[in-house]
Formats: sequence, structure tokens, C-alpha cells
Amino acid sequence: MNALRMKGEWKKNAGKLKQQFADLTDDDLLFSEGKEEELLGRLQQKIGKTKEEIRLLIEKL
Repeated sequence: MNALRMKGEWKKNAGKLKQQFADLTDDDLLFSEGKEEELLGRLQQKIGKTKEEIRLLIEKL
């Protein structure tokens, strides 16, 4: 996942993820530059997909 792409579009993508997965909270979707792995770990626990599946999901948004 390209960190710059995530940073620039993250608010829009986070909104789309919340629509797709209603149990996600703002804290689950908190993104800090350089902490992509932490974000992926939180999403992995919450939605039950692998990190690679989550990366692909975010790229498709």
C-alpha cells in the first residue's frame, strides 16, 4: 500500500470502509503516517481479513 496514497485519500477511504463494515469505529480507522502496519493490524482484528486482503480492499476503494 502506498503511504502517500493512503495519506492523501485516507479520510475518504475511511468513510467508505465504515459504510462497508458498520462495526468499525473512528479509533479503528485512525491513521498516523508511518504506522500503516498498526492500522492494518487493527482492521485485521476487527473485520477478520488478512493484511493482504485489507490492502487490496483499500486499493479498490
